[in-house]
Amino acid sequence: MLFPPIVSSFSALSKIPTVTLAFWILKICATTLGETAGDLLSMTLNVGYAISTVILLALFLVALGSQLWARKFHPVLFWTVILATSTAGTTMSDFMDRTLELGYAKGSLILVGLLAVILAVWRLTGGTLSVSRIASRRDELFYWAAILVSNTLGTALGDYLADDSGLGFLGGALVITALLGLVAAGHYFTKLSPVLLFWAAFILTRPFGATFGDLLTKPPEKGGLGLGTIGSSAVLFLILAALIYRSYKADKAPTV
Repeated sequence: MLFPPIVSSFSALSKIPTVTLAFWILKICATTLGETAGDLLSMTLNVGYAISTVILLALFLVALGSQLWARKFHPVLFWTVILATSTAGTTMSDFMDRTLELGYAKGSLILVGLLAVILAVWRLTGGTLSVSRIASRRDELFYWAAILVSNTLGTALGDYLADDSGLGFLGGALVITALLGLVAAGHYFTKLSPVLLFWAAFILTRPFGATFGDLLTKPPEKGGLGLGTIGSSAVLFLILAALIYRSYKADKAPTV
């Protein structure tokens, strides 16, 4: 199910958690932290978009290797990979849109096309695109490739809404919230494909995190709250760690 009650169970045959309300809360927190942490490395520490992308992609590959090697679901490991895709996606998007000067709109279109190709190839080679049925190494690889690109796309979309559209950080977040509301309504009140709704929600939660992250870090004169990348990243990390711990304890709790 797409939005069932807030629990965080998982299939014994899968290393992917069940998609619940807890999953989406963790996803938004992780992607918001990915936005602030990516900006912390590339801008606050002045490492630059290109070098930051290389560093973060290397960390992503290490985390992904551990996830692929694991024999069962590990909450910390899974959400570490999600966070790695988000931080790397932030700097990759900024490198495309700013360093290469493609712009947010063109960068978003390129990433939409790349994501569509990944999902199409996954489907045509026998995959179902359903995250509840990921139990093979091939499906895992397609899953993580789609997540990396979707999180990169989400950054570009979030920046487009916050900057080029003229909506600002708060306005962009409100638009994404409204779109997520439509996805939720589609789940509860229509017969639209749950797989389609999942990927729509997964993509949209990333620009929500991106715009919310910018709202936290940017100075007030730019429409933000002025908390900075260091303070925002530290607070978001503590929240994410607490949520993962709560999820882990919920999975270990005995049933009655």
